[in-house]
Amino acid sequence: MHIHTKHQLVLGLFLLVLLSGCSGMSRLKRADVAVATAKSYIGTPYKYGGTTRAGIDCSALVYHSYKAAKINLPRTSEEQSKEGERISKSNLKVGDIVFFATGDKKREINHAGIVSSAKGGEVKFIHASTSLGVTESSLNSEYYKKRYRKAKRVL
Repeated sequence: MHIHTKHQLVLGLFLLVLLSGCSGMSRLKRADVAVATAKSYIGTPYKYGGTTRAGIDCSALVYHSYKAAKINLPRTSEEQSKEGERISKSNLKVGDIVFFATGDKKREINHAGIVSSAKGGEVKFIHASTSLGVTESSLNSEYYKKRYRKAKRVL
């Protein structure tokens, strides 16, 4: 069994434990489920329009991660960015969704990720990168700092 497969199996079991007996999940549990689901995709290759572990794009990663937490979201980053409550960068919490404009149009949201850690001004998020596949990055990196547009809380 490959390390990647073992990692997915462990996270899958963790998700089952979290979900069992949690019909009325709290925000924190939903956030944990969404982040654990997103983490289970780490290493999955990027594929534009992809929705599976064979290849996935950023909005499908967000969509599937929140679906595991019993939250239905639209399929595209642009539409996802219209859901929930707008959150300031300084108030980000684990489970919030961050949105970016990484294309030529500076205002057009075309990328999203899920906050996986928010401690002492350091915010990390899981996303499907076109070059790295599903990975965790820092919101403080120059690349994402310049392209950050907004964050939403849907939990």
